[in-house]
Amino acid sequence: MASAAFEEIVEDFEFLEDWEDRYRYVIEKGRDMAPLDEALKVPATKVEGCASQVWLHIRPEGGAFHFDGDSDAMIVRGLIAVLRSLYNGLPVSEVPGVDAGGELARLGLNDHLSAQRSNGLRAMVERIRDRAAEVA
Repeated sequence: MASAAFEEIVEDFEFLEDWEDRYRYVIEKGRDMAPLDEALKVPATKVEGCASQVWLHIRPEGGAFHFDGDSDAMIVRGLIAVLRSLYNGLPVSEVPGVDAGGELARLGLNDHLSAQRSNGLRAMVERIRDRAAEVA
């Protein structure tokens, strides 16, 4: 079951039929996100396997999963915002069970991202799952 925030993105995507508009929407989501503190852009938060620079700062709070992130690429920053809408606020124990591929497929992103971006997205999802499993 996806969060209300993610369902809102799905609905917005259905409304935006043109892929250029959908890309702009994802980029806008990234722009709306607060930048990650420079002090958190360290090797421990860097995600390997992404073509661009990506950092995910994962911090469970009171049993709920939360993360912030940043990237030097605007579209990737937007993808981080989409992932935040999918995962943030879930109980930590539920995070590894989220079918991220299935949920993201509802947006049709897989068909419209380059192979490098798709690999990077998978690397981010793996990091999120791994960290959630570690802290659960």
